[in-house]
Amino acid sequence: MQYETQDAERKTYSILKVLANNTRPLGSLVIARRLKDHGVDLGARAVRYHLRLTDEHGLTRLAGFRDGRQITELGMQELKQAMVKEKVGFALSRIELLTFMTTFDAEKRGGLLPVNVTFFDKRDFNRALKVMAPIFFSGFCTSSLVKVAGENERIGDLTVPEGSMGLATVCSIVVNGTLLQAHVPMNSKFGGLLQMQERKPKRFVDLIHYAGCSLDPSEIFIRACMTSVSRAVKTGEGSILANFREIPGVCRPIAQDVIAKLDKAKLNGVLAMGNISEPVCEMQMELNRVGMILMGGLNPVAAAQEAGIKLESYAMSTLLDYSGLVEFKEIPE
Repeated sequence: MQYETQDAERKTYSILKVLANNTRPLGSLVIARRLKDHGVDLGARAVRYHLRLTDEHGLTRLAGFRDGRQITELGMQELKQAMVKEKVGFALSRIELLTFMTTFDAEKRGGLLPVNVTFFDKRDFNRALKVMAPIFFSGFCTSSLVKVAGENERIGDLTVPEGSMGLATVCSIVVNGTLLQAHVPMNSKFGGLLQMQERKPKRFVDLIHYAGCSLDPSEIFIRACMTSVSRAVKTGEGSILANFREIPGVCRPIAQDVIAKLDKAKLNGVLAMGNISEPVCEMQMELNRVGMILMGGLNPVAAAQEAGIKLESYAMSTLLDYSGLVEFKEIPE
């Protein structure tokens, strides 16, 4: 019975999360489809059953036509507080899911790739673009390719709130996904703050392991105002967002080939790759393993936060087609 209760709570949490990511009412069929993207297989009939329960508890309410639902303020509070222990390791699970769902082909320059989404107050957006420009142009991010959306427009699974502008930046998980397609297994270890010295990566000064984390480490470091990305770009000295991965040593030549193809597709997120069994940025490696450091896709957003611009970031949030992205410099002012 305890298992059934926990299972029901998990499904309720997933439904509330889907509703929280949308400003418009959603029906049971749409919710069921969105749940599958989060790895939850729940039919429309079962969704309606859970929605009746959330209605009774004041977590959701009927809105719009037929069975359209919206999350209530009480539901938002419950979403933030519920099932903390269930969310431990969520970051790693999300990486694995998006890795599997990535279909981007570096040679054909097409397919789905993972992105981070950030919402800005539309009154601050032009200022944010000016602050982020040096970071995009310097290459201190996964890619200079982005997607911009206005209020009530969609970016993948997310809808931009009223009064806001949305910006999607390429997530470093695109490297995981393309390597997986090349049959290279990658172990995602941690996200952290990487010290830059003379514009070169030196060592990690803070890190958070994905396996014990309920949020993406980049989100945590940004919210805590622990980065100095703008200073790192300007002076060559500072702390930027980066991620640490491992691959089998035998796969190093294949990984080099994949990285070269990604670079030609303007997805140059690999900052450093070590030699077999040798340390990389002072991180010791096990026998026959290769360490890899990926540039954080939210580094431009961290720079905006450093400038005092209010924003809300969702790392590893959704998937977009490569063809729908544009160069940052092409964004109209």
